[in-house]
Amino acid sequence: MHREDTTMVVVMRPGASDGDVHKVVKAISEVGGEAFVSRGKHQTIIGLVGDISQFAELPLHAFPGVEDVIRVSKPYKLVSNESQPHPSTVWVGDVPIGRDTLTLIAGPCAVESEEQTVAACRMAREAGATILRGGAYKPRTSPYAFQGLGEAGLDILHTVARDLAMPFVTEVVTPADVETVAAKADMLQIGARNMQNFQLLKEVGMAGKPVLLKRGLTATIDEWIMAGEYIAHTGNLQIVLCERGIRTYEPSTRNTLDVSAVPVAQSLTHLPIIVDPSHSGGKRDLVLPLTRAAIAVGADGLIIDMHPRPEVALCDGPQALVREDLLQLRETIARFAEVSGRELAHPTSDRRTATWSRPVSA
Repeated sequence: MHREDTTMVVVMRPGASDGDVHKVVKAISEVGGEAFVSRGKHQTIIGLVGDISQFAELPLHAFPGVEDVIRVSKPYKLVSNESQPHPSTVWVGDVPIGRDTLTLIAGPCAVESEEQTVAACRMAREAGATILRGGAYKPRTSPYAFQGLGEAGLDILHTVARDLAMPFVTEVVTPADVETVAAKADMLQIGARNMQNFQLLKEVGMAGKPVLLKRGLTATIDEWIMAGEYIAHTGNLQIVLCERGIRTYEPSTRNTLDVSAVPVAQSLTHLPIIVDPSHSGGKRDLVLPLTRAAIAVGADGLIIDMHPRPEVALCDGPQALVREDLLQLRETIARFAEVSGRELAHPTSDRRTATWSRPVSA
């Protein structure tokens, strides 16, 4: 018999009890399916993965506390907006990234030294960032380029972030590094060159930390979202997609920022979408114009490079903002956020929006 893999979503009524949720999970488990439970601000959602012919035999609509049962038709099941009626908010520490806010992530592209990292991260905070970024492991096009300080760089970034009382995101390059990075970072980044490194996607998903997934240099939007599905399939839906520019025939910029990717992806997935104006333009004087474009088109956040002395930077100096840019960046973000009806994201303990768990057994 042909086995049709698909996803169905059980939407529980507001106020449904834990016992009601357990009964649905148990029924799915008994027919060989997997259940992902999301307890959200509005209601609880249960994502079902397995053979739809088995689920079809279950009278799920009749279970206590069930409001609706939805079949997801898109090839990416768990990250599709069909699977969750409300856009997700991903929490990095106590900082939200989602449709209701505009979140600034900033810091050095690469951790070069303790002094440089402290200066760049303080610049990020001054600019209004609530999440720090910094690269300890740097996959580069040339084997002769600076590859990062590795674990020593991770330790520097961890110390600086804790001193500033801010969460941080950093890139993980190989599956072997996931455990080390996840032990210290608040969010793990998958870079553009690793977007389809499927084993790395799975390992990062299983680490249980929020994940920042950059779009590949030549990836379609569907391929980008499907890469997110690999992470989601581990039971981790704390995923933020990042448009960072794609490779085209145009040589005047480092990459071509695909601003249309933001609304397109938002129409297909419930995941937050942020933009990287630094790596897309590749030039300092393009960062602010691309920042304005990103906010205007509806991005949920920005990730921006900063450096105290970009003329001596070991990585991507030409695109890094300097201290003289910080006030203008802060004012630009505040003004455009207000026009677009967004609040700037700040740390909060009000973590009421949806979070997904790993597969639940009965």
